[in-house]
Amino acid sequence: MSNNVVETIQPIAQAIVTAHQFELVDIEFVREGQSWYLRIYIDKPGGINIEECAMVSDELSEKLDAMDPDPIPQAYFLEVSSPGAERPLKKEADYQNAIGKYVHVGLYQKLDGKKVFEGDLTAVTPETLTIDYMDKTRKKTVTIDRQQIAQARLAVKF
Repeated sequence: MSNNVVETIQPIAQAIVTAHQFELVDIEFVREGQSWYLRIYIDKPGGINIEECAMVSDELSEKLDAMDPDPIPQAYFLEVSSPGAERPLKKEADYQNAIGKYVHVGLYQKLDGKKVFEGDLTAVTPETLTIDYMDKTRKKTVTIDRQQIAQARLAVKF
């Protein structure tokens, strides 16, 4: 259900976002408690502001309301926002832009006894990511097969 909604909404959202020279970072349609949420994450160099999010929200809402049949028959909340400081890494360009930055990578299965790595992304290939991370007081490097990655995002270093 949620994949079908995302697939239907993606080209519409992409057209609106592209027309404003913004980047469509991600779309998700999720249920939280009793409510459904359609979340659109947008960005641009220098960051996105609240007025730009509201503008995209208004345009997308208008397009969705005009569609027949309704692509989302149940009630839902539309949220358009910035991906934030911990932006997800989904597309190849996201990974390339994250080289040299601090990242959080969660895996489907343990690698070297760990399912989560946080550290500096040092290299990206079509098949792997390389991360320099701290294991207690020792600096280590891990190369992760991209097929093992459940989720990846930028992270804030404390």
